[in-house]
Amino acid sequence: MAYRLRPDRPFTEELRSVAASQLKKAIDLLENQPDGPHEAIHDARKKFKRVRALYRLVGIDAKDFRKTENARLRDMARSLAAVRDAAALVETTTYLAGYASSPEEVTALAAAGEALGMRRDRIAAEEHDLAAKLTAAAETCREAIAALATLGLDDRPGRTAKRLAKVWKRQRIRAQVALALCSPSPVDAAAAWQGDSEEAFHELRKCGQAYWMHLALLADAWPSAMRAKQRETKSLVDLLGHEHDLSVLSQLIDENPSAVGDGETAAHLLGAIITRKQALRRDALTLAAQVFSDDPAREAHLVGLLWKAAITVPTK
Repeated sequence: MAYRLRPDRPFTEELRSVAASQLKKAIDLLENQPDGPHEAIHDARKKFKRVRALYRLVGIDAKDFRKTENARLRDMARSLAAVRDAAALVETTTYLAGYASSPEEVTALAAAGEALGMRRDRIAAEEHDLAAKLTAAAETCREAIAALATLGLDDRPGRTAKRLAKVWKRQRIRAQVALALCSPSPVDAAAAWQGDSEEAFHELRKCGQAYWMHLALLADAWPSAMRAKQRETKSLVDLLGHEHDLSVLSQLIDENPSAVGDGETAAHLLGAIITRKQALRRDALTLAAQVFSDDPAREAHLVGLLWKAAITVPTK
């Protein structure tokens, strides 16, 4: 089943179907591992994020359900994170190599990539319980599917539209706040680029991810506009994803410089990270201002109207 909610079906039924579909795909990945266990974990975690974004849409009317199920999926994803996160750092050095500004940086990035690859392999070798974790995660997915039966919502068109509009407005305001915190004034610009706004950029990334997934879920209400906005938001999420990966790599170097090699390698790597992060942040802020340019209340009201107009399910 596609990752979208169809307005010609009862909302609760659709939500259960979409969530169950994503969780079943995750189970298949975790149990069959077509491209190996670590790639299966990476892809399954994407499914968990999609389900968690879906549950945001009903958090107003199903607070306990959303809280419990969000925690279930979040904790499960964290239990599988170690090796995949280590592999992501190796991929980040490969990404940085495409922007190296000197032969010294090229050499340093190659050395760091090799050192981080050895670190990844060491973490993987030490994770003797990975098979058990994958089995446990698949079982947790089945429990999450069973929990969907406990979700009960008011599916009347007016109530459904109002619920979606409220969540949409709340998420858009949250994104605006994050964007404001990320945007440096002339006075504090240097501090912002040097890391004082790490949490704000991380929050903006999460807001962008949620917005992108919500646009996909409600695309049937206004396909052309929603999908165009979704493509634009995906570009923003990609920029912020690279920025986040560089922040994680920078933190590792701060905490354990030897993880990337000798001191000279670490120094060159940090220089490359800072330069690329500055460029990514500038591009992301420009694009985010465009993506989140519409007034939250007005956009949320329009989403509610569009969804209500698209509903064709007979009411009881």
